[in-house]
Amino acid sequence: MSNTISPDALLAQMRGMIEQSQNGTQTNVVAAPTSAQRDAFSNLLENAINSVNTNQQQANELATAMQKGDPNVQMSEVMVSLQKANISFQAMVEVRNRLVSAYQEIMNMQI
Repeated sequence: MSNTISPDALLAQMRGMIEQSQNGTQTNVVAAPTSAQRDAFSNLLENAINSVNTNQQQANELATAMQKGDPNVQMSEVMVSLQKANISFQAMVEVRNRLVSAYQEIMNMQI
């Protein structure tokens, strides 16, 4: 059994939910996530955070090497690495904001 979540499957589920909400159909059955699904989701978030952290550490190391005058490090490489780290961090923050927003919306739903 794979611990990865397929982006295509996730997108298909989201489209199905949107379609259901637009058609006015409601399902009264809400399946609780299984332990494997919770683990897969937490692993996905953990891997994303670790990836962003790695990008930032690499960018900082390159910037430090450039400041120390390392002839093997070029300015363009440093700038690309810094931008890559910045964009990945911004994407992670946006995902976090959306997750918090979704959580708040679910908590405000009346049963």
